[in-house]
Parts: sequence; C-alpha cells; structure tokens
Amino acid sequence: MRNPPASLRAFPHSARGDAASGPAKPVPGLPGLRATTFAWFCRCAAVALLGLGLSTGAHAAYSIEQLMTDLASHKGGRARFVEKRHMALLDKPVQASGEMVYSPPDRLEKRTLLPKPETLVLDKDMLSMERDKRKLTINLASRPEALAFVDSIRSTLSGNRRALEQNYTLNLQGESSQWVLTLVPSEPAIAALLQRITVSGGKNQVRHIEYLQVDGDRSEISIEPIEVQ
Repeated sequence: MRNPPASLRAFPHSARGDAASGPAKPVPGLPGLRATTFAWFCRCAAVALLGLGLSTGAHAAYSIEQLMTDLASHKGGRARFVEKRHMALLDKPVQASGEMVYSPPDRLEKRTLLPKPETLVLDKDMLSMERDKRKLTINLASRPEALAFVDSIRSTLSGNRRALEQNYTLNLQGESSQWVLTLVPSEPAIAALLQRITVSGGKNQVRHIEYLQVDGDRSEISIEPIEVQ
C-alpha cells in the first residue's frame, strides 16, 4: 500500500481514510479528493461558521423565517468550542477544544488548542488546514460540491432561507427558548456524505451542533460565546 502524500500525513486518519476503514471513495465531481477528506474539511468549516451564529432579539415562538432573521443579525465574534467525534473504528470519542473567530461575511478561523494545535481558515473560496507546520489548501471555487456545502452554511448565517432550500430540506421544532433546526441534504452530492445537520439553541444563541455522516460517524459540538468586555 502506497504511503499518503506528504501534505496529508500530518492529518488524522478520519481526514485521510485508512486501510481499516476500507478503500476511500472519491467525491463525485472532485478529482483527487477523497470522500473522508471532503467530509472532514466541510464539517470543520461548518462547525466554525454555525458556532458563531450569534444574534440579538427574541420571539415567543420561532418560525424558520424568524430564526433566519435572528441569525442574519450577527456581527461576528469569538466562541469557545468542545467537539466530540464518534467514529466506528474507535472505542471512545475523540475530543478537541479551542476557539473560533468569524469575520463576516467571508472569513472564519477555527483554532484547535487541545489535544494538539491545529488551525483551519476559510477565507472567501479558499479552505486551508495547518498542523505540524504542514498546510493543505483547497480552492472551493473549482469544486462545486464543496462550494455548495460551504455556501449553504454561509446562507444559514446570513438568514438566506431561499439559498438553503436549494440544497437542504429544513425543519424547525420548539419555541424561542429551546429550538432545533434540522438540515437534511437534498443535493445528491452532499447527501452521499451527510445524513443531516442538527443545530439547537435557546432564543437566538446556537449552543449545540450535531453532524451525522452517511457512514454512521458523527460529531457533537458544544458552543460557548465569548462576551466582548
């Protein structure tokens, strides 16, 4: 079995794929990009974007339109996160924690501090990951499926319901004090990798995000906004 390219050796097996998980499947329309790598990058980007969807104002009961309006009012900011990744190959979850900084409308930085430093930056259409002084960069403009995924998350932050519904079926449950928004992919290229995204919170704060992949692996992310002093 050939060794992975040097640019990928610094990244975890969940991002690269390995022999234990079987042959890695290519992503349709994304030459040279493995499905596991694509899902990992997209999940990281989405976690960071959704985790910083802070807003002001509240409603006695939420509709999708009201929630989109609230999310659209955020001005960016910082948040702490704790992520637990549940993978079939491991006996217990892998935990990571750190901070995220979102600068509307296009730039997001996710800095993992524990268990090992790692930085992800999404700037316009460029998505990059750096770890152990190695860097991997993907130009999303040349990869329509990846761009559609990230743009859908950006559409959540901007409150663009019409754009979201081009790629997802939306379902909102609960009231303003405790709501759950579920995004089920309707775009085949995304549905081939992801079963659903579940975002929950209270009033206008995103507090928890869960990603469920088609292969059964899932990630749970807890969010704690950092208040500006």
